[in-house]
Amino acid sequence: MNQDLKIVLVDDHSVVRHGVSVLLKKAFEKVTISHADNFEALLIILKEKQDLIFLDINLPGGNSTKMVEKIRLDYPDLLIMMFSAYDESRYALRYIHAGANGFLNKYSKDEEIIKAVQLLLENGKYISDVVKEAILQNALSKNPINPLEKLSDREIEVAELLGNGEGNLEISNKLNIQMSTVSTFKTRIFDKLGITNIVRLVEILNIYKN
Repeated sequence: MNQDLKIVLVDDHSVVRHGVSVLLKKAFEKVTISHADNFEALLIILKEKQDLIFLDINLPGGNSTKMVEKIRLDYPDLLIMMFSAYDESRYALRYIHAGANGFLNKYSKDEEIIKAVQLLLENGKYISDVVKEAILQNALSKNPINPLEKLSDREIEVAELLGNGEGNLEISNKLNIQMSTVSTFKTRIFDKLGITNIVRLVEILNIYKN
């Protein structure tokens, strides 16, 4: 397991890549670490065979699950570990369904990160207790994995405009609806998604809107 292991750390924060690199080099005897701070750089590195990538969700040039789907299509045997500060219970299932082999929170302890890599190399997958619980709850509640599925087409349209920074007046003019109707849609969107601000809405759109 420790022989000639090739890992790519993909994150736009150098301090994150450096910290994980130091940790992995201590844990594995023979490991080559490559670094990429954007999706295009990752694709160049992947032209040479790699074993595992640590992939951030918010990445220049590759936001959303589309980047996972592309990697999986081009490199079916590559192990993909999503490595994000986002809540596992909210985001892991989406990326696992897109083709990732595991989801690891950036705030995990050192020993948990090493254990996750070991399990991923041995079993081809890593499912944390948090993700297992999310899978169970999803199965029991039958809630959609993608929260945007709760929204109507019109609500999606309004949500995207809100996420792009449009105000109620601009949305009213673009969609030819009353400003009071825009406000009603905004309230419905927030209620259905369980959010209270635009920042959170943008985050959800970035993750789940393909």
